[in-house]
Parts: sequence; structure tokens; C-alpha cells
Amino acid sequence: MRREKLEELKDYISELKTIKKEKLKEEYIYQDNIPVGRKGFLNIEKYKCYLNNGQEMTREKIRKGGTDKSACIIMPLTRDNKTILVIQPRLSTIEGVSVELPAGYVEEGEYKEAAALRELAEETGYISNNLIYLDKFYQDQACGVSAYNYAFLAKNCVKVQEQNLDRDEFIKYFECDVADAYELIDLGYITDIQSKYTMEKAKQYIKIIK
Repeated sequence: MRREKLEELKDYISELKTIKKEKLKEEYIYQDNIPVGRKGFLNIEKYKCYLNNGQEMTREKIRKGGTDKSACIIMPLTRDNKTILVIQPRLSTIEGVSVELPAGYVEEGEYKEAAALRELAEETGYISNNLIYLDKFYQDQACGVSAYNYAFLAKNCVKVQEQNLDRDEFIKYFECDVADAYELIDLGYITDIQSKYTMEKAKQYIKIIK
């Protein structure tokens, strides 16, 4: 990657890095003065599981937004063989910020393909006329997230609009050569497994020019 492009990326990372965290008091939902759940995007449910071999176990399940929402991860590819990454704050990362592929949740009643194109346009302003489904995988089955991630390659991307972000979304998009994006994995800038897996699955459809 050219030095000036890497410096541009570093500037975005510095701008959006989480530098301080303050734990807030939990708020609960009550029914007949008994707490039955917590307010917030993530909710934890506890289950007793009965196995076919007669054994029993207790496990917890995470629900996002009160539902088992699936998500889409999109690797954009422009006609001149560039891709678009996004940089945004991430509370759960050690670095407090993440470089990743555009991604987002499938809304109720929405097809996964429509969700992928919508999230791509919202986060980057780019649209695609050639969306290729790559694979699906669980978000985090070990932690009880019973929803799929759907991986896509979006070819022939062109920029047609500005970003359309939610009020509390802070995202910068970063266009770079495809080969540079794969180099960012080796350099330790792209570390989330969903981006790395999607980029690996996309290799069969793209030409990486070094």
C-alpha cells in the first residue's frame, strides 16, 4: 500500500478510536414488580437444554434487538478493481476502533440480498448491479447468537450518493486497491473474522493485482 494511502487510513482510525469508556447503570423491564428483562439492544435469555442422550445442560442465548437478527457482510468491488472498507468505533475491540467490510442487519421482512445492497449504500454511498452470494455462517454460536451472517461480493460498484447513517453511527469509508485490502489483513488492520472470511471467499471471483 502506498504510504499516503496508509496515512489516510491511520487518520480515520485516529479520528474514530474510542478513547474512554464509562459503564452505565443497567435498566430493567419489570412485570408485576419482577425484572423480566433488561433494556437495551442486547438481551440474554437462559435455557435448560435436554439432549437426545438423556443429559441436561443450562445455556444462555444472546438476542439482538429482541430478535434473532441475521446480518450481511459485503465486499464491494468497483469496475477499476478497488474495494471499499469502513472504519468505525467498536466498543468490544481492544483498539476501540475497527477496519472492516460494510455490514449490517437484515430487517424484518427484508430479503438478505436487499439488505446487503441497502447497507452498502447507507454506509458508503456505493451501489452495485451484480451481487454474488458467497456463503453463510453463524455470528457466534459459542456465545448463543442463533443468527446467520450472509457473505456477499458486490461487483461493478459506483458511488451515487452520500452516506446515510443513523444518528449514532460514525463511519468513514476508505477506497483502496483490492491487493492493498488483503495486505491490510497481513498488517493487522483488518482483524474481524467476518471480514476476513468474506474476503477469502471472494478471491475466486476477483483479480488481485499486486
